Amino acid sequence: MKLSSDSFRNGGVIPADCALAALDAQGKVALSANRNPQLSWSEVPAGVASLALLCIDGDAPLDAGNVNREGYTLPAAMPRGDFFHWSLIDIPPSMAAIAEGALSDGVSVRGKPGPTTTLDGVPLRQGLNDYHGWFSADLAMSGDYYGYDGPCPPWNDERVHHYIFRIYALDVPRLAVPARFGCADVLNAIHGHIVDEAQLIATYTLNPALIRQPHTR
Repeated sequence: MKLSSDSFRNGGVIPADCALAALDAQGKVALSANRNPQLSWSEVPAGVASLALLCIDGDAPLDAGNVNREGYTLPAAMPRGDFFHWSLIDIPPSMAAIAEGALSDGVSVRGKPGPTTTLDGVPLRQGLNDYHGWFSADLAMSGDYYGYDGPCPPWNDERVHHYIFRIYALDVPRLAVPARFGCADVLNAIHGHIVDEAQLIATYTLNPALIRQPHTR
């Protein structure tokens, strides 16, 4: 299989339009367009019953105590873990692309509805992303964050974050996941059902000392 994007190149930078937050003209963090990137895939093996798509930030700090805290930085070498940004499942093999902004266009305070959604009239399911937990203690933002919500890495992080977009070809038409599921549930459910997979990796940062992100593409 092959996975590609018109929104960014493999190894390149995710555009600010596809992030939850970006740097404004004054270099301050502000909410961004939060559009899901365009993705397309090809060379799906014969006999595949469905596809599943995940987006994972593998550079999330495990200790969030000093995240976005004035006067502190997060060392690049500090322990890291996964932060899940998107899970989309039950994609039919006949579908070959997702347009930019088709499933996320703007920041939805308290999250987008789910898990059911449609794309070009086709019913799909999207899981909870990890903003569901991140905003849980914020009365203004807490809610169920289904579907895609883009990068918003800590602005005081000394590490540029890497975002893995990975698509799996599966031998089952519908994944057995809980009614309220997340990316971890998808990873458990696809075990033993993967026929093929492909991925793209792109970077993003909100630390002006590392890479100043463009406001738009």
